[in-house]
Parts: sequence; C-alpha cells; structure tokens
Amino acid sequence: MIYPTRTAIWTAAAGAPVTLLVALMVPGRWYAALAWPIAVLLATLADALQGARPSQAQLTLDLPRTASVGASVDGRASMTIPGAAPARAQLLVGSGPLLEQEEDSPWVELIDGRGVAAIPLRAARRGTARITRAWLRWRGPLGLVWKQHSLPLDVTMAILPDIRPVHERGAQIFQRHALQGLMAQIDRGDGADFDVLVEFHAGMDRRAIDWKQSARHSKLHAKEFRSERNNQIVFAIDAGRQMSEPVGGLSRLDRVVSAMLLTGWVALKLGDRVALHAFDSRPRIASGMVSGAAAFSELQRLAAQIDYSGEETNYTHALTNLAARLTRRSMIILFTEFTDLTSAEFLVRAAGRLVERHLLLVVVLRDEELESILDRRPQSADDVTRAVTAAALLKDRLIVLTRLRHLGAHVIEAEHDRVADRLVQGYVDLKRRNLL
Repeated sequence: MIYPTRTAIWTAAAGAPVTLLVALMVPGRWYAALAWPIAVLLATLADALQGARPSQAQLTLDLPRTASVGASVDGRASMTIPGAAPARAQLLVGSGPLLEQEEDSPWVELIDGRGVAAIPLRAARRGTARITRAWLRWRGPLGLVWKQHSLPLDVTMAILPDIRPVHERGAQIFQRHALQGLMAQIDRGDGADFDVLVEFHAGMDRRAIDWKQSARHSKLHAKEFRSERNNQIVFAIDAGRQMSEPVGGLSRLDRVVSAMLLTGWVALKLGDRVALHAFDSRPRIASGMVSGAAAFSELQRLAAQIDYSGEETNYTHALTNLAARLTRRSMIILFTEFTDLTSAEFLVRAAGRLVERHLLLVVVLRDEELESILDRRPQSADDVTRAVTAAALLKDRLIVLTRLRHLGAHVIEAEHDRVADRLVQGYVDLKRRNLL
C-alpha cells in the first residue's frame, strides 16, 4: 500500500492560494494554475516509484513460549527490506486482546536493509495470545509517500497464572508461617492430635499439664500435641462478570488466582489436601483433592483453565453443588465480589448453609475506586453526587461483610497488592487455632 504523507498534503495545500491567484489574474491562461498541483503529483509518483517496493519487505517475530499474566515481555522482530532500503522503518504489531503494546509503534534503524527491534508487550489476560499480523511502513526518499506492507504472522504465547509470588516470596512466607520444621517448640500445641506424654520441664505450657497422670507418677507430666495435617482446603473462585473487572491493571480474577496459587503452595507444603472449584452461573471446574508439593503443577494447570465470564454469578447453584461434593468438614476459601444487595443476599444465604458444617473464609478485594471517590475533595455538584453514591455502596458492602461475620464466616478484605500475604496469614492463623 502506498499513500501520501502529511508533508505531501501540506505541500499541495500550500500552493492553493497561488493557484487561485493565477486563475483570477490571467483567466485566459487558467491552465497555468494547474502547474503546482501537477508538479506535486508528479513528485509524489516519482517518490512512490523510487526505493524498495512494499511487497519485498519480510518480517519474523519471536516471543517467549510462556509468560505470567501482568508481566512484561519483550518480543524480538527481525525485518529485511531488500533493494534501495530506507534508513529506518516503523513497525506495528497486532497484539490482540490478551497482549498490550506498552509503547507506540517503534522506529527501527536499518543497516543495509536489515534491522532488529525489541517490542515491549504486557500480558494483560490469561489464555493463548496469538499474533497473526504486523504492519511495516517507511517513507519514500522525498518524504512524500508512505510505503506500507501488511505481513501475516503465526506466533503464539501461552499466558499463565502469575506464580511469581511463589518463586519470589513463597519460601519466605512459608518460613514465617510454618507450623513445623525449623524449631521443635513451634510445633507444640498447634494441633489437636495427642502425640506423647512427657515429663514437665520449665518453660513448657502449664495448660498442657495432665494432672491425673502427674498424680499417678508423683511427677508433673504434660501432653505434647502434633500439628494436625491432612485437612481439606477447597478454593472456590467466583469467575463471574464482576470478577473480570480490572483493578490495578489486572482483572480481579487474575489477582485472586495468583493469591490462590501462593496459598495452595503453602497448604501443600504443610501437608493439607487442596481442591479447586470455579464457577459463574454454574460450576465450571470441580477438581478432586490433591496432596503433596508435587501436586502444585496440577493446581497450576487447573487454575490456567479458569476462563473470564460475562455471566452473573449463581451462588446458590455453585455452592450447593460444592457442599454436596464434600464428604467431610473442610475449609472453603471463597473468592468473590459483589456490588448489589440482590446478589449479596444470595451469597449470604448460601454462606449460611456452608458454615453449618464447614469453615468458610470469604476473600474480597477492597473497592479502591469507590474509596478514592469518597476521599477526593469535591469540586462540583457532580462530585458531591458521586461521593454520596460511593458512600452508600461502601455502606452496603460493609453491611454484607458484617452479616457474613455474624453467620460465623471469616472475612478478609485486602488491597489488590496485599491479598496474597493476607490470605496466607489468615489461613495459617485459622490452622493454628485448630478451627478445622
């Protein structure tokens, strides 16, 4: 494709007053007024015929095989323009909905018709990103035309859930909250399973003294407990419409999936069994229990299958189905989001049935957008209206969370960048208190 540049258009427009003046002053020689636009047209045609033809351009693009959602990746584009190549060319990549190009179309310096460019991209959503087309253009020698060529590509990259927190902070968080391992006294008294009866020593917990056995042996004896393991942890992830909304540049769903994977890794390391349940209007993923650190790859594979949905969440159907699948008391960690009282009422009713048998932990992200509207100083009447509406929505939200707490559910409301740490802390705290 060849089309005029802005320079050619302005050059043609600049001669319009002179052309009109010649036509008015010498009406008998009106055709002389056409000299300027014809000259510009001929120069543009000459510029189009010179240099390399657009169809001669070639391009290859290399991307990493996988990337974590929210991460920045660099693509490597290699281009070749044979013949009388320009000094530089501009490149645009059709990145699609899963990838975002962080910079405008870059200019690539060409040496002997060859050039290499780094294309900074950002993985915006999970899935298989596919780049099927790229556009390459350059100016003619006179700068009057653009020469553009559309090049078909077939480059794919798998965008997976973000497990960078597991690699970066997993070991640190595990050591901070571990129930066993480095020091023996950390393991004492944390669970309900009786381990051994030992002679009481100074520094031991006096509440562990077994007075009957002490009277029988004429010495103080205390009970030692071992940490209860093999608990069932079920991650129930709401993948409905409201969870697809972005917060801090990533969807709420991607935020909670990353937090789920970190908590799942810690749970597997602590010897618990983990399952994943994803739903929107109906259950989408319902896995069985997995255990052992080696099962984390299976958990990651299941998390990558959680798709974005535009459907409303059906709490009654999904949580009833989940409760029917559980044969023993479990800890259910529910990730969700609600904005209206109607859907929140269904959530409260479904949660009320779950807490009768299971330990329920509800995780929601703070609505920082509403909080910023409420904290912002109003400048107009519209700002006051927005602030009043935001305050009403936050009040309704607080009422729902308070009702969940009164039912017996535990609630974590965290910032999007701290939800993983808060969730691990909450999980370990409930485990230490032996609420399962």
